[in-house]
Amino acid sequence: MKLIGKIFAVIVTVLILMIVGVIAYVNTALPAVENAPELSVELSPERIERGKYLANYVYLCTDCHSDRNYAQFAHVLDENNLGKGGNLFGLEHGFPGDFYAKNLTPYNLGDWTDGEIYRAITSGVDNEGEPMFPIMPYPNYAQVDPEDIYDIIAYLRTLEPVAHDVPESSAPFPMSMIMRTMPTNPQMNSKPDLSDNIAYGKYLVTAASCADCHTPIDERGGRLPGMDFAGGMDFHVPGGLVKSANITPDPKTGIGTWSEEAFVAAFKRFEDPNHEVNNRQLTPGEYNTSMPWRLYSKMNEEDLSAIYAYLQTLTPVSNTMERFVAVNE
Repeated sequence: MKLIGKIFAVIVTVLILMIVGVIAYVNTALPAVENAPELSVELSPERIERGKYLANYVYLCTDCHSDRNYAQFAHVLDENNLGKGGNLFGLEHGFPGDFYAKNLTPYNLGDWTDGEIYRAITSGVDNEGEPMFPIMPYPNYAQVDPEDIYDIIAYLRTLEPVAHDVPESSAPFPMSMIMRTMPTNPQMNSKPDLSDNIAYGKYLVTAASCADCHTPIDERGGRLPGMDFAGGMDFHVPGGLVKSANITPDPKTGIGTWSEEAFVAAFKRFEDPNHEVNNRQLTPGEYNTSMPWRLYSKMNEEDLSAIYAYLQTLTPVSNTMERFVAVNE
C-alpha cells in the first residue's frame, strides 16, 4: 500500500508540474507572433481620405469604437466622438469575457508606433504584447491588402483626440489562456482588380467581416458547419433580441430573389436624411437592428454591387427564423 501511495504521489506531482509548465509556457511564450514591424505611414491627403472611407464605411472601425444611440433605428453613431472606445462586448451579451473596444484616437494611440497599430489590426496583439479577443476581426484583416491598413492608420492619426480612458478587457480562465493561442502572423493579400466584380466583392466581404455577423454559432462559439452567411446570430438590442439576416441566395429565406438594384437601394435609403428609416425614435421592445446600415450606405455603389455579385455566388442555405423577439428587461 505504501508503494502504491508513493506511485500515486509521484504521478500527481508530475501532473502538477506539467500543468504549471504549460501555464508558464502559454503566459510567457504566447502569443507567438512577430514583433511589430518597423513602419512609418505617410500622412498624405490621399491616404487619409481613403482611410476615412475604409475605417468608417467598409471595415467599420468607428462603429464598434464609438458611442451609438440605441434609441434610434439601426443605432446612430455619435460623430462628435469618433473612435472614443469603451463599448462593452461582455459576459452579459454572451461573450466569454468582458471585452472593451479601445480608444482609437490619438489620446490613446498617440504612444503607439505605426507598426504596433498595424500588428494589432492584422494579428490581434496590442502594443504591450497582449492578445485581443477576435470580436475585433483581426483574422479577416490578416487577409487584406496592407495598403488598406496603411490608409486606415493614416486616418486614425487625424482623429480628434477624445480624453476617455477605457477599462481593461478581461476574461475568466480558461478563456484567458485560450486567447493567447489565437493571434497568428497575418497572410496578407493584394486587392483584386476592380474589374473582377466577384473577386473584388469577396475581398470587400472579408474586409467588412460580413460572415462574422451573418453566420450562426454553436454553444462553444464556433461557426455552425454549412451555415455560412445564413443568418441567425443573436444580437441584443434594448428590449429585445434580433437575429442577423440570411444573405445567401436562397430564394425563400435569403436574397435569392433580390435584384442588384434592390440590394443597393436597401443600403442607399439610409443615406437620405429625410427617409423615414432615419427619423424613427424607438422605445425598448420595438424592432431594432444592430446592422450598421447608415455607415454601409455611404459605400459607393460600385463596391455595393461587387458585394452583391459575390453573395450571389454563395451556396443557397434555407434558414427560417424569427428575426426579432421582445424581451422584458
